[in-house]
Amino acid sequence: MNAHEIDYRIIGNELQYVEIELDPGESAVAEAGAFMMMDQGIGMETIFGDGSAASQGFMGKLLGAGRRLLTGESLFMTVFTNRGHGKQSVSFAAPYPGKILPMDLSQLGGKLVCQKDSFLCAAKGVSIGIEFQRKLGVGFFGGEGFIMEKIEGDGLAFVHAGGAIAERTLRPGEVLRVDTGCLVAMTREIEYDIEFVKGVKTALFGGEGLFFATLRGPGTVWVQSLPFSRLADRVLSASRMGGRREEGSVLGGLGNLLDGD
Repeated sequence: MNAHEIDYRIIGNELQYVEIELDPGESAVAEAGAFMMMDQGIGMETIFGDGSAASQGFMGKLLGAGRRLLTGESLFMTVFTNRGHGKQSVSFAAPYPGKILPMDLSQLGGKLVCQKDSFLCAAKGVSIGIEFQRKLGVGFFGGEGFIMEKIEGDGLAFVHAGGAIAERTLRPGEVLRVDTGCLVAMTREIEYDIEFVKGVKTALFGGEGLFFATLRGPGTVWVQSLPFSRLADRVLSASRMGGRREEGSVLGGLGNLLDGD
C-alpha cells in the first residue's frame, strides 16, 4: 500500500470524533481546524497540499495545494506523525452534528468524489484534490458548482456529513434522485447529472428547489439527511424571528405577542 495503514475508532453518537492509532513512523493528514487532541509522542507539521507526493519539487507541491483553493479549502494541511516508540493516538472532531464515515479507498476503486468541506482526515499517502464537473447543468445547478473534492489512493479516509446517513448501492442503470445539497459522496462509476423538477406548481411552490441530482448506477452513493446549509438557514431564519416560542400553536403566538416578542 502507498498509504499508511492506520487503525481507528469513531466515538460519540451525534457529535462524533475519530481517534486514529498510529504505529511508530505512521502519519495522518487533516484539514486545518479538525484537530482535537493527541498523545505526547505525536508530532505535527504544516505542509503544502496533502503530502501524498513527497518526491515532488516545491512548484509541484505548490500547484497541488493551489488546486485546493478552488474548493474553498486551505492552502495548507497538517501532518500528525508518531515519533515515539509505541502506539500513539491523535483525534479529529466533526465540525457540526452528524456522522463521520470511514472510507476504505482500496475497496472503493481507489477514488471517491464528495462534496466540498466534507473531508476530515486520512492516512498519509491519500491524495485530496478536485473533481471538475464536465456538464454545464451540473456546474450551474448542482449545488456544488463545477468543482467537487476528489479523494484518491488505497488507504483510509474520513468524511463528515450532517444528520443521518443513507448508503445506497445502485445496480447498473438504476437511478436515484436526491436533493442537490443532500449528496455527500459517490464512487467513481456513478453518473451524476441534474434534472429539472417537472410541473410549474411543484417547481415554484413545492419548497424543494428547482432541480434534483440524478445518480445513475452502478456504484455506491452516500446521502445526508441534514446538509449544513439547510441547518444554517433554519438557525438564521429563527434568529430573525426573534426566537418565537411554540411556532405551531396559536396560543403560543398569543403568548409571544403579550410578552412583546
